[in-house]
Amino acid sequence: MKAKQFILYFLPLLMVTTSCREDELVVPTEYDIIGDENSNGTIRGFYLVNEGNMGSNKCTLDFYDYHTGLYSRNFYAERNPNVIKELGDVGNDIGIYGSKLYVVVNCSHKVEVLDAHSGVRLGQIDIPNCRYVRFHRGKAYVSSYVGPVLIDPNAPKGAVYEVDTLSLAVTGKVSVGYQPEEMEIVDDYMYVANSGGYRAPDYDNTVSVIQMVDFKQVQQIPVGINLHRLKKDRYNKLWVTSRGDYLYRPSRLYVMQKKPGFNQMIVSDTIPVACSNMAFFGDYMYYYATEWNNYTASNTINYGIIDIRTKKIVSGNFITDGTEKEITIPYGIAVHPETGDIFVTDAKNYVSSGTLYCFSPAGHKKWSVRTGDIPAHITFLQK
Repeated sequence: MKAKQFILYFLPLLMVTTSCREDELVVPTEYDIIGDENSNGTIRGFYLVNEGNMGSNKCTLDFYDYHTGLYSRNFYAERNPNVIKELGDVGNDIGIYGSKLYVVVNCSHKVEVLDAHSGVRLGQIDIPNCRYVRFHRGKAYVSSYVGPVLIDPNAPKGAVYEVDTLSLAVTGKVSVGYQPEEMEIVDDYMYVANSGGYRAPDYDNTVSVIQMVDFKQVQQIPVGINLHRLKKDRYNKLWVTSRGDYLYRPSRLYVMQKKPGFNQMIVSDTIPVACSNMAFFGDYMYYYATEWNNYTASNTINYGIIDIRTKKIVSGNFITDGTEKEITIPYGIAVHPETGDIFVTDAKNYVSSGTLYCFSPAGHKKWSVRTGDIPAHITFLQK
């Protein structure tokens, strides 16, 4: 039986107009009853940002509340009826720091800042072609391609911007490699995965190392071409994905860690699997791969589990009930930090509503729900 769908304050909101939004109607939030309630833990719920198609201005925000069991779809417009164009064009990342929620909106060249508990807009940070956000000692750090959204063999080097989380002012900038993506901070050093995606086939292959004490790049470590994801595990090892060249050089997963007796990270292992995204829980890494090949014009999709201690694949699929057959294009992954529930988003055809799936730690589907277009990034909200 399908979950019941509710539209809150439907009739009143159909009448809402403002001078700022001209005569544009405010789309009311939609609610689905999930019923997977958990009021005993420290997690109140989670946010999901839907990227939306480039140029469509359809980035939206969903929220699941573990206290009520309600899934709220596209609530930003209702909470912020006077904001022109709402969230903007292509939501590329999301994160919570303190009481604030940060939404990186790539093609709108900004980071939207909201109250993490109410969803009310607090301001924005203007950063060109911004990609991902991380936090450290009262600062937010945002990777940026710097140049315009354009495939260009002469595209400039990217940068990481430093933002004060109280004033929301940009307080620093450091140049890194070409088209930087995800970042992590270990022992007061930031590691940045450089892709060089705009310069294809002349991809970048380095991880930039930024010394946080004076915020400057001190090293670039060769890893693999067209890097993307870079995440740290509980032992402060870095797991880095290479997307390859989509033709002859396949996607690969690399491990970086400190050599005994040395303070610098090195590439210690190459794991011969394709990996598009990953999430950690305990000593295990859950990953999926959506590996595109230009020659065959098709994707190869896989799911798996890696033991982060041994760096060995322990399962060829973390979905054990056959539900992966329902998923067209896995596009995002997260693991509940307390229950171990696994979330996978499905972008489907990239132009219509996606689906969020929740699996138990044993790999059985618990529930699914309709999302916005291209559901991608999840962050958990503490009570």
